[in-house]
Amino acid sequence: MVKLCFRLLLVGLALLWQAQAATQLKASVDKNPAMYGEAIVLQLVLDEKVDAGVLDFAVLENDFRVSGPSVSQSMQIINGQSSQSTAWQLSLFPRRTGSLTIPAFTVGNISSAPINIEVQPASQSSGKGAELFLENSFSHEAVHVQQMLYYEIKIYFKGELQRGNLSQPELAGAEVEQVGKDVENSEIVNGERYQTITRRYSVVPQKSGNLTLNAPFFNGEMIDRDNSRYDYFARTKAVSAEGEPLTLTVNAIPDGQQHHWLPSELVALTEEWSPSSQQLVQGEPVTRTITLTALDLADHQLPDLTLGTVNGAKIYPEQPQSHKAERKGRIVAQKVFSYAIIADKSGTLTMPEVQVHWWNTKTNQPDVAVLPAVILQVSPNPQQSDNSVSAAPEQRVSTVAAEPVSDWYFSYSSWLLLVLWLGTVAMWLLQQWYQRPPTVELPVADSAVRFNPRKLKQACQQNDGVQAREQLLRWAQQLIDPQITTLSDILPHLPDGALKSQIQQLSYQGYQAAGKTWQGHGLLEAWAHFQHQPAQTPAGLAPLYPGR
Repeated sequence: MVKLCFRLLLVGLALLWQAQAATQLKASVDKNPAMYGEAIVLQLVLDEKVDAGVLDFAVLENDFRVSGPSVSQSMQIINGQSSQSTAWQLSLFPRRTGSLTIPAFTVGNISSAPINIEVQPASQSSGKGAELFLENSFSHEAVHVQQMLYYEIKIYFKGELQRGNLSQPELAGAEVEQVGKDVENSEIVNGERYQTITRRYSVVPQKSGNLTLNAPFFNGEMIDRDNSRYDYFARTKAVSAEGEPLTLTVNAIPDGQQHHWLPSELVALTEEWSPSSQQLVQGEPVTRTITLTALDLADHQLPDLTLGTVNGAKIYPEQPQSHKAERKGRIVAQKVFSYAIIADKSGTLTMPEVQVHWWNTKTNQPDVAVLPAVILQVSPNPQQSDNSVSAAPEQRVSTVAAEPVSDWYFSYSSWLLLVLWLGTVAMWLLQQWYQRPPTVELPVADSAVRFNPRKLKQACQQNDGVQAREQLLRWAQQLIDPQITTLSDILPHLPDGALKSQIQQLSYQGYQAAGKTWQGHGLLEAWAHFQHQPAQTPAGLAPLYPGR
């Protein structure tokens, strides 16, 4: 028995020594040399079971666009001997041609061997014969500060595209926002038909100078026609394409523009009256609605209008309403101003003209949108006391003499009826109070759909963009506007600053290249800073921490 135990111990030690001696980290690629624009699959296999995050692939970002990794672990028992392994798989897209190096990776005291990759130029980057390519362009090569332009990316592909990811354009010193939804179509290029997907962005530069937009990059999966053979479970292959980097020239605001800076191709003023008649009645209100419409401008860029004081009338403005919409790939913004106007005397009432100064981007000259002056006729109100002035002296005397009697009689009767009515109401309330059933105070459930600042903080600390987006939308819907459905809807309600910028970056996260993780520390810092500066909060915007 002792001998058997000793033998088993020796076998166990031998197996353990073999496992330790055999532990290694292998690195391999599916192709070498590779062609620029195609994916290189890198696989790393360690014959141990370790944590998936033990390897840091950030060192690859300088030479490659990285998608992944996907991680798998396995264990096998063969003839009583067990083995375990951990495998990482990534898709690498070379950033340039030439000789590139995949460096060695290390786990503990075990390292993989570096791999030298030769990346050759693509034989055809676009046009006839290419399976997939991109085209990207600006609508204007030169604009002024705060002048909106459009950036368009069009993906051309042949075959069946299963899935894909398009990098989000990032332009330092400019606001970038997607316009509308992706548009699918088809085009004939060099005698071959391609399917197309077009994505369009609005770009509003905030500073002058030359701004460079990095090249867009697309990677995805397409049905492999060579291997599918009409199989229902057809295989897919990785595909990718890259556009061109673009440079935008942004000019400063021209000298002498003292008015509200409004660069656009079209700015117009329109008005409506309710009732629509040009004949007013003294003392009766009418509503004047003025709509300011501008092309290629954000709604928050539109200025306010001021009618001022008008002799012979009182004007009561309402809160302006702003909105924007997409029309055939372009942004149309409107601001609606409503005024209640009450003429306080009969005769002629003149409403002065309304002007909005703007910069015409077509003529590259200043321009003015004008709403002409309006002349209204105000007729006397027969129900007002003005008619008593023209009455005969005897009639006016008798009216004045009769007024104290009728007023006293009316007041006395009114007070008597009011006392009787109040007594009846009091008796009814007392009866209801005696007859009501006892109330049971139910516990208030902690609703999971309410905004939770702790969850937002936790999401930022854990770099959880999905949870952070969800909490920000709940906050905005409950404290700003229930109609808010996207992060972009929140931006017009926030002042310019770090919080607005961070929320904008989070809204773009869905278009980031695969494998690029959102970092929440910037949003958390901006959020905390925003909370300690209540003076910067725009009117009507509730704080992120209500009650603090």
